[in-house]
Parts: sequence; C-alpha cells; structure tokens
Amino acid sequence: MDKKVFTGTGRRKSSVAQVRMTPGTGKITINGKDVNEYMPFETLVMDLKQPLVETNNETTFDITVNVKGGGFSGQTGAIRLGITRALLEFDADTDQTREDSYRKILKSKGFVKRDPRVKERKKYGLKKARRAPQFSKR
Repeated sequence: MDKKVFTGTGRRKSSVAQVRMTPGTGKITINGKDVNEYMPFETLVMDLKQPLVETNNETTFDITVNVKGGGFSGQTGAIRLGITRALLEFDADTDQTREDSYRKILKSKGFVKRDPRVKERKKYGLKKARRAPQFSKR
C-alpha cells in the first residue's frame, strides 16, 4: 500500500526548499540529516516547526526536505513556507470557511504569504547597495 504524499515548495531570499510530507511519527529530515543535526540553532528549528505546532501536527507527519541555496535563516523560512503549503494541500478537501481550517489558522499567523525581501543589488560607485565611500573634505 502506497502512503499519501503531500508536497510543497517554499522560497525565501535565495533558498529553495522542496518538502515531502507523509503520515508518520514527526521525524524531520533535511538533506539526509536530522533537523537538529542540520540546523545550528534551536531557534531556527522552532521557527520551521511553527506551522506544525499551530495546527497540532507535530507528531502526525514525517517530513523530508531537500533545500539548497542561501544561508540557514533563508533555508528555515523556505522550509516553513514549504511545510505550510504541504499542510494546505493535506487540508484542501475540508471546508475553508470553518474557523478550524488550516488555511485560516496559518493565514492569521502570516505563514501562507512568501516573504518577498531579497538582497538589493550593488550599484556602481558605491561599496554595497547603499553604502557610499567615506567622504573626505580635504
């Protein structure tokens, strides 16, 4: 018997995460490693688990993530969006107007929208995007 797989793609800064969610015990694997082994800080682990905590699904699904690009913070945001989208796919057949629908819960917390902030490009004549060279009067 084949288990049902729910997928979601998340992006943040320059990171892209492909999330596969299957019914299980709550094990999260990122790029073949355990989540606590892959992420250097506990706050990042808590951040990416937020959609699961809000919908009471911490021990309901096994999650496999393939993430590339960016740093740990961007990857965490991408994984969180991917998990949110997979949860919305799981909950797609329920009535979305109900107060306990995953979409209402996750949207009120701000997890459904992609964070559009990315690094601004460097401009010529400047050291960084906005940092000008030091001014010397003499």
